[in-house]
Amino acid sequence: MPDSEESSGFSASFTDLMTSLAVIFILLLCASLNNAFQQGQNIRENILERIKNELKEFIAKGVEIKKDEKDPLAILILVPEGLLEFKFNRSDIPPKGVDFLNVFIPKLANVIYSEDFRDEITSVVVEGHTDSKGDDEHNLKLSQDRSMEVVRQCLVALNVKSISQDTRDFFLTVLSATGRGERDLIYKSDGTEDEAKSRRVVFKIRVRSFEEKKIERFIQVTTK
Repeated sequence: MPDSEESSGFSASFTDLMTSLAVIFILLLCASLNNAFQQGQNIRENILERIKNELKEFIAKGVEIKKDEKDPLAILILVPEGLLEFKFNRSDIPPKGVDFLNVFIPKLANVIYSEDFRDEITSVVVEGHTDSKGDDEHNLKLSQDRSMEVVRQCLVALNVKSISQDTRDFFLTVLSATGRGERDLIYKSDGTEDEAKSRRVVFKIRVRSFEEKKIERFIQVTTK
């Protein structure tokens, strides 16, 4: 066999080998990512069930706890207007809402900081929402002010003897606020806006992703 043909055959075999290795690598990577994604969803399920069990009294009063259909690693806690209510065009929390947060927040903090979940939670975001009355700029600012007021009251609610300093510090580390304005309105079955349900506060709890865990491990190793 001429040298050129032998060389050509070797190159083809080498190319086939590299292609096969690349395919195997991609398949293993996909399997690894899928396992990590599934693990994240399983953790979310466990946290969801624990929160539902610990907050039964609030569910009976109208609080809704569910998966976030837009985020596979997030849990939504929707607080209806009747429990955490704001006066028209105001951001201060009336006494009834303060009483709700003073009981609700310590119980939520204890679940999140439990030994099983404290390393799995990356954030707890308080989202403020309005109905469509008024202009966008006004509603956005109003919702931001309301969410910040809820966060401020959370700080007060955590100053109780039943909450450890570690639990308090952790909850404050992951806690933040954002205003959504009228961007996520809720509609009735007939397609019209449900204004009462649109005016709401949502606690969005997010499970730490596979990528975030890898970055944290890398930081821990490199800083030792």
